[in-house]
Amino acid sequence: MSLFKPKFVTFDCYGTLVNFAMGPTARRLFADLVPAAGMDQFVADFAGYRLDEVLGEWKPYRNVVLNAVERTCRRWNIAFDVALANQFYDAVPSWGPWPDVREPLARVAKEFPLVILSNAMNSQIHSNVANIGVPFHRVLTAEDARAYKPRMRAFEYMFDSLGCGPEDILHVSSSLRYDLMPARDLGVKNKVFVARGHEPSTPEYGYTEIRDIGGLPGVLGL
Repeated sequence: MSLFKPKFVTFDCYGTLVNFAMGPTARRLFADLVPAAGMDQFVADFAGYRLDEVLGEWKPYRNVVLNAVERTCRRWNIAFDVALANQFYDAVPSWGPWPDVREPLARVAKEFPLVILSNAMNSQIHSNVANIGVPFHRVLTAEDARAYKPRMRAFEYMFDSLGCGPEDILHVSSSLRYDLMPARDLGVKNKVFVARGHEPSTPEYGYTEIRDIGGLPGVLGL
């Protein structure tokens, strides 16, 4: 992998670069409604419904979040409160990067164009990217692509926008389900899994695993 010099280093944003605080926010907002013993499962159910909501045709991310909250509440026999659900969506633009991101990413940016492909709205993500404080060549969103990852259409939009193919990129993500599995299916051979604990490692999908972004310069031979 260290011998591979990609045309672009592409990234998932939320969870990989930005501390995606949906789980902690759910724990805080539903602390009085969900028993402590069941909170881990509640958070897991919420994550599962968010994934399910992005698998169809594109819709605004607010709808994704509100629908996932509503479906999770229904499963747990909790009354759905739209004002409470909106707090999840409204918090997203304020989230900052993981502490391991800025310095190593700045080193990589000196040698390679950095690209984000994110399941986001344009109105959300640019403040998150500004908080990272590193120059990106392009920031591409599900709103632009009219498709959310893990749909292949999102990745195909990225390839078309960059004028490249799967063989030209190194794709970096902390999610196998959203990113690295569909990337593999599309022929992206050079992949990095950032093992942040969101999902279990599954080496059979063919990637280099790093603990955090601090390991990325070494993968690229820097």
